[in-house]
Formats: sequence, structure tokens, C-alpha cells
Amino acid sequence: MRSGDLTVSRYSQRITERRINECLRDGSSTLDLSRLGLNAVPESLGDLTHLTTLRLGDNRLTAAPESLGNLATLTNLTTLDLSDNRLTVVPEWLGNLTALTDLDLSDNRLTVVPESLGNLTALVRLDLKRNQLTAVPESLGNLTALVRLDLKRNQLTAVPESLGNLTVLTHLDLYYNQLTAVPESLGNLTALVRLDLERNQLTAVPESLGNLTALTDLDLSGNGLTVVPESLGSLTALTHLDLSFNKLIVVPESLGNLTTLVRLALRGNGLTVVPESLGSLTALTHLDLSFNKLTVVPESLGNLTTLVRLALRGNGLTAVPEWLGSLTALTDLDLSFNKLTVVPEWLGSLTALTDLDLSGNGLTVVPESLGNLTTLVRLALRGNGLTVVPEWLGSLTALTHLDLSFNKLTVVPEWLGSLTALTDLDLRFNKLTAVPESLRNIRLILKT
Repeated sequence: MRSGDLTVSRYSQRITERRINECLRDGSSTLDLSRLGLNAVPESLGDLTHLTTLRLGDNRLTAAPESLGNLATLTNLTTLDLSDNRLTVVPEWLGNLTALTDLDLSDNRLTVVPESLGNLTALVRLDLKRNQLTAVPESLGNLTALVRLDLKRNQLTAVPESLGNLTVLTHLDLYYNQLTAVPESLGNLTALVRLDLERNQLTAVPESLGNLTALTDLDLSGNGLTVVPESLGSLTALTHLDLSFNKLIVVPESLGNLTTLVRLALRGNGLTVVPESLGSLTALTHLDLSFNKLTVVPESLGNLTTLVRLALRGNGLTAVPEWLGSLTALTDLDLSFNKLTVVPEWLGSLTALTDLDLSGNGLTVVPESLGNLTTLVRLALRGNGLTVVPEWLGSLTALTHLDLSFNKLTVVPEWLGSLTALTDLDLRFNKLTAVPESLRNIRLILKT
């Protein structure tokens, strides 16, 4: 053992013994031994049979019997935190701690958990995130008091049908696993408020998800879905729906029933059309249709007058839709990387805008009316065919970030230095021979 480790070990030992003795003397029901670098649990811990809360997180515990065996006598425990240790095994006897309501085994090195966890029928919260689990036992279906179950960032390829028994569950997190399917029985979890299935390998989800009418947040992004069921239109309590980065060519008309939606993300699919019914989602504040294959978007979206952010980046739009002029609450508009050659004058009427991105189009001029957007903080005109810096930019006195890179500029005007809020100016890949002295206080990006 290195001398530094020995010092830490002796210090931790003294702190641990002192806290245990204080707990014995005072009869305290809570003991915090977290973040002490412990690699074993002291024998004296087994004497604290009155404990209800024990925190052993962020130590160096392994699953050796001698290091954890003294916990077996603590049958009054309701909260046990063993997170952020080095556990590779959970002992079977943990299933004897039947008073537990909160068990945290997250951030360990577990590849399996024992069937005996199914005996912990008082559990309200079970956290197994960030381990190396490839499966969880069927017996988890016995935990019918469970409200929160966190299994994110494991290596699960399936979850048991028995999870459908957890009918008071409100939060189920299966983010970043290797699931290829989820059971129909998940449709029984009618108390669920949040379901996260992001970054798995799902190609379909069951129709039964339409039964989860209490859901407010559903994340199915980052899978391989080619279709989503019509039944999702029954989830009328949803406020957040993320279907980004799948392989969807169409989405069902029934999504227009989700009139409480605040955020809808359909980014990174293969959509060539979006349904007219999305115009019924009048509570939407954020709509992301980026990186699809849209050449037009329906006029009905002009009804979404509460939108503050609209992203249409990376599609095939050749014109800015006229209905955009109705969205006067917009603060963030992304029209970058389309096929626009003209920006309409009326875009200057969206005076709430703080962020406007017109990069990667075929623009050679931009209209003077954009000088009315005096609340703009960020403006990106990158990757167009501009040959001059528009004079109306001098009106945008709130601007902090301006991107004019990848154009055909030969001169930067002196007056640009009068934009005193400007902190970042990107002029890369133009044809400039000099920049004016007035820009000396601005962070210039000039090099390629």
C-alpha cells in the first residue's frame, strides 16, 4: 500500500469508528459513511440494529462476504445507499432486509443481481443505473410498491414480462441499453409519468403503450423505429415526446390528439411529410423537425402561435413558409442547411427572435428588414454566397455572436466595431485581406 493510501485508510478508519460510536451512544437512526474510501465495513456496524438509514456511497467496497456481511443484521433499514463502489456481486441475503424502501446500487460493476431482491416488497425506489447488467430477474415483478425504477446505462437486451406487475410505478428509465424489444405488459403500468427508452435498438414498440394515459414524458429517440403505433395518440397527458434519430418515414395523424404537448422532437428521421394534424398542438413551445427530407411543411403549423423554438435545419426547403410570419413568439429559428436562395422581407416582423440561423443555404443577399430584429443575440449567415456585409447589421446592437464564415466577403466595414455587445465574430474562409482596427476588442475567428 502506498503511504498516501495508508494515510487515507487510517484517517477513514478513525472517522468511521467515531461515527459508529456516536450513533451507538446517541441512538441515531441515520449513519453516513459515504466518501471515506472504505474497502470494508467494520464489524461494529452490525451492532447498530436500530439503524433505518445507512449511506455507504462513493467508497471502495467490493462484494466480498467479509466486507458486507455485517449489514445482514440491520433488518430495520429502510434506506441503503451502496452507490459508486466497486461491487461485482450483490449477496443473496440482501433480500432479507425486507423493511427497505430505498435501495441504491448504482455506479458499481454488477453483471447480475440476485432473485432475492424480489423479497424486498416494501421498496419504493430501486436504482441500478450504470452497472453492467445484461438481465434483471423476473422476481422484480414482486416489487409492487415500486414507484421509481432506474436501469439506465446497463447492457440489458431484454426486460422481463413481470415488470408489468409494477402498477404504481411512475418513473421507468431504460435509457442506453441494448433492448431490441419491450414487453406488451408495459402497457399495464398505467401510473407511469415518465418512460425513457432512448438509445436502445428497438425497431418497434407495442401498441399497449397507448394505455399509459398518465404519461407526461416519453422518450423513444435513438432507436431504429420505422413506425410508431397510432395508439400513441391516446397519450393525451403527454407534454414531452421525443422520436428523434429513428428511421421514421411518416408519423401517425393521431399525434394531433396530443394537445397538451409542449415539446415535440422528430429530428433525424427520414420524414418527407409531416401530418396536417400537428397544427392542432397549440400548446407547443418547441418543435424540432431538423435533419429530415422535408421539402414543404404544412400551413397548419401556422396555428402554433406559442412556439418559441422552431428547428427546420438540414431539410430540402427551397422557400421559407409564409405561415412562419404568424409565429411572433419565436425566439429561436433555425433554417440552416436547406436550399433557400431568398429570405422574405416579412421575416423582419419576428421581433422576439434572439437566435436566427440561416447558414448553409444559397443566399447572396439578405433583406434590410432583418435590421428590425433588434433583440437578436446570435445570427449565423455561415456558408452562403454573401459578397458584402449588410449595412442593416449595424442596427443589431444586442448581437453577441455573428457568424459570417464561408462566404465571399472581401471587406469588413469599420462600423461593425460599433456593435459594442459583440464578443464573437467568425470570418473564416472568406477573401479578406485585412480587418479594421475597430474590431480589436472582439474575439475574431479568422484562421482556417
